Amino acid sequence: MKLEQLRGNLTYQALLLAGFSLLGSALLSFGDIKTHDVIATRLAEDLKASLEQMIPADYYDNDLLKDTMLIDSETLVYLAKKDGKVSAVAFMLTTNSGYSGAIKSIIGIDNQGQVLGVRVIAHAETPGLGDKIEAAKADWILSFNGHSLTDLTEPQWKVKKDGGVFDQFSGATITPRAVVGSVYQGLLFFNQHREQLLKR
Repeated sequence: MKLEQLRGNLTYQALLLAGFSLLGSALLSFGDIKTHDVIATRLAEDLKASLEQMIPADYYDNDLLKDTMLIDSETLVYLAKKDGKVSAVAFMLTTNSGYSGAIKSIIGIDNQGQVLGVRVIAHAETPGLGDKIEAAKADWILSFNGHSLTDLTEPQWKVKKDGGVFDQFSGATITPRAVVGSVYQGLLFFNQHREQLLKR
């Protein structure tokens, strides 16, 4: 059968399509295998950098990425230890109350229940308004440092518009409100599991 006739043949076209699909799948699989370790290394480096922003170096002498505890089968807590004792912890927070959806952050808390730091690591908030929750855009996120459940009452853990102590952004109250609420929930989580976390 001549090439021109094959091109018009349905079976030939199906086989050709299948061949290209198989080749594409093989190339994608090869690329995934080749880049998997590199991507995993980069993610670990990013996480380590975030943890180091949350917990000062003088708080620990262990490997934060390896010394962890799983709480309630869903929250991975990174333990900072100094001379074998837990001095601080860090874990991820997620709130779905943002203006544009989920806001993911990481919080560091010392063994006294005081916030060492908070950093937003993923969000889809409005550029120029809601993105002021990022440390690179504004210092608002630093306003949590040093606070705890004991130095502020529950009503104070809100933005000023709602009667609390934390600033909101002009034209973007929903975003800071969501982050404040998330940090407060993070402190409640720590307080609830405090004994379990600190005895490690």
